[in-house]
Amino acid sequence: MPASRPRILVTTRLFDEASTRFLEAQGFEVVPSGLPGDALDTNIPDADLNALLDGAAGWIVGQRAVTREVLAAHPQLKVIARRGVGYDRVDVAAARDLSRVVTIAAGANDPAVADHTLALVLAVLRRLKANAAAIARGDWRVVSGADLTGKTVGLIGFGRIGRQVARRLSGFDVTVLVTSRTPDPEAAGVTFVPLDELIARSDVVSLHAPLVPETRHVINAATLKAMKSGAVVVNTSRGGLIDDEALFTALEQGEIAGAGLDVFEAEADPDRQAVAEALAAREDVVATAHAAGSSHEALARGNLISAQCVVAALAGTPFPPGCLIADGRVK
Repeated sequence: MPASRPRILVTTRLFDEASTRFLEAQGFEVVPSGLPGDALDTNIPDADLNALLDGAAGWIVGQRAVTREVLAAHPQLKVIARRGVGYDRVDVAAARDLSRVVTIAAGANDPAVADHTLALVLAVLRRLKANAAAIARGDWRVVSGADLTGKTVGLIGFGRIGRQVARRLSGFDVTVLVTSRTPDPEAAGVTFVPLDELIARSDVVSLHAPLVPETRHVINAATLKAMKSGAVVVNTSRGGLIDDEALFTALEQGEIAGAGLDVFEAEADPDRQAVAEALAAREDVVATAHAAGSSHEALARGNLISAQCVVAALAGTPFPPGCLIADGRVK
């Protein structure tokens, strides 16, 4: 009998046929999660996930936590490929300890997130939510907003997405300030400043930093009080970068003018769901459900990059640039 093909479990939502065919053409068997195509893999019960992982050599994962316990229970699982760029839900230390490979889909959603960032900035400044709500209730009076042109925009973080946001802002005749752990003196069109200066000077503060202990709640009660009263905050990075309760209080008290939020603390902490819903309900907040990176094009890119990462780890082909996060095979 012919040898069975290595099994690749795919639990991320909206995994397309083209990426499935790519894996199959490389000699792998693709095992779907059994969830509806647009459902998050956080909805898979633990027992069902363990059954799906039995015998799997690779796992293309979406939002599901990849814990030491899961990895230890499945020693045949060699590669965990995140269809995304954040990996805070993956126990990378455990993966290294247990000789596994962890990858991300670097670059897949950068253009989509940068586009979405600008969409939120403009929507909040021009009060599109308030205008749409007024018309929906039959009130056609104009709700005036503010220009982006001529403003100062502060970017906290200057990685791949932050740089693309800065490039898009170049068409708006704005001043771009950047706070980054690694300032780039070669970067054109931006000025690197300390965080407190960025907070005080910016009309728009946009977050593009990873969520690490040093950046958790970088936007908090104190930084919100230090902002201009007309400032807006935009977050398309990670929910924990903002203290959501402090943001709600600042908006309630008129300390800032609005917020555009694609991520919330509630994604990682269900106890914060009430404040997330309260923020999303506000007329001065434009909210989306972690959708910034979910354009059709970005999802397709992420699917294929994740599939290429699995093949690289299991067949020895080169990893796509910037995708290898941990290689526990190398001690």
